[in-house]
Amino acid sequence: MSVLRNSSRCGILILIFFVSAPLALAAQPESTPDGATEPAVSATNPCTAQVPGGVLTLDAAIAEAICANPGLARFQARAQAMGEVPSQAGALPDPRLTLGALNVPVDTYSFDQEPMTQKLVGISQEFPFFGKRGLKEKTAAREADVATQDVREARLRLIRDVKSTWWNVFYLDRSLEIVQRNRELLRQFVSIAETKYKVGRGLQQDVLLAQLELSKLMEMQIRLRGTRRGQETSFNALLNRPADAAITLPSSVPEVLPPSGSEAELVREALESRPMLLARRSELEAARARLDLARKDYAPNFTVNATYGFRDGKNTNGTDRADFASLLFSLNLPLYAGAKQSKAVAQRANELTEREFALQDSEQQVKTEISRRLTDYERAREQTDLFKSGIIPQASQTVASMQAGYQVNKVDFLNLIRTQITLYNYEIQYWQTLSEANQAQAALTAAVGKEPTHE
Repeated sequence: MSVLRNSSRCGILILIFFVSAPLALAAQPESTPDGATEPAVSATNPCTAQVPGGVLTLDAAIAEAICANPGLARFQARAQAMGEVPSQAGALPDPRLTLGALNVPVDTYSFDQEPMTQKLVGISQEFPFFGKRGLKEKTAAREADVATQDVREARLRLIRDVKSTWWNVFYLDRSLEIVQRNRELLRQFVSIAETKYKVGRGLQQDVLLAQLELSKLMEMQIRLRGTRRGQETSFNALLNRPADAAITLPSSVPEVLPPSGSEAELVREALESRPMLLARRSELEAARARLDLARKDYAPNFTVNATYGFRDGKNTNGTDRADFASLLFSLNLPLYAGAKQSKAVAQRANELTEREFALQDSEQQVKTEISRRLTDYERAREQTDLFKSGIIPQASQTVASMQAGYQVNKVDFLNLIRTQITLYNYEIQYWQTLSEANQAQAALTAAVGKEPTHE
């Protein structure tokens, strides 16, 4: 009897071996078809604190936006979620445990009455055909990489928008300063015109003209303040601040505009480093992996099922009844390949073609964007240099000469006013073109895919 019980134990051990051996082998991470195990994708946000308030420099604004912008945080959270998928996609299906009772007589429900009555325990495990798990993991890893590149692309767009809005506000601040300064100057002109009119050396129309130009400046000041408020609201949205939070920028910045480099070099760099293009390439690799997986679906999946049946009672000769052990092997039969697997292969092939065209289209978009932004930057850069080194100094000299001539009645008041208005218009245009140049440079940097670090 003891020998029989030992035999039963040996049977259980053999069953456990048959089940646990393939499970242990299958638990190892399966290499992708290119021989590399895909790494987990991480897109954690390194920011830990908000930038304090006060005068908001451009670098501080970028750092605060990267830390606080909810749109960027959404992309980062999605990338983190996608980074958890590859290991799931490459894992085996969960094994199935079976518990039951077989061949129980319904008259007595006794487990030792009939020889075939058993208490059954079993376990089954499905094994996908060789290579399928690796392709699934590779597909998920490429999709996770797409999400990571989307984070980088969103970061580039955010930095571009912060720079653009910052320079818009800076330009409006300088314009308001110029308008305020010229209001004070026109008040002086009004006072001079009134004095000359009172002593009979001036005309009433000069006084009225000066007052009219002063009113125009007041109207411009109101318009600029309204525009600045709108830009301030947009800026606060980028920084995730309250909409009515005040924004204070520095009163001066370096006014240097460096050369941009050749268009061919910028395009080459963009094709190598632009996150949007890297994402399209990862999508293309994922489509290839899906096509390979669809082709492998012609091959069957396998299922191993091991069971052990415990029997009670005695044989007719008085010995203990032996337990039963079973090992089953099954596979699915792709009998409907024409309607399923073949259609899936055609679908994945068309998706691959679509991804190839999407990559080509994105590359053309990037080239066009770089060309347009480079043209905008060079135009604004040349205009800024012309205003700074030529037009404004010449206009300032003309105004000084006009003012001196007006004091001795050699220049009429209308020409003096027009010259002064021309000067402050040039000054405003200078700051506008400087702002446009920096905005174009920010857009060009984003188009190329350069990602400065502002942690």
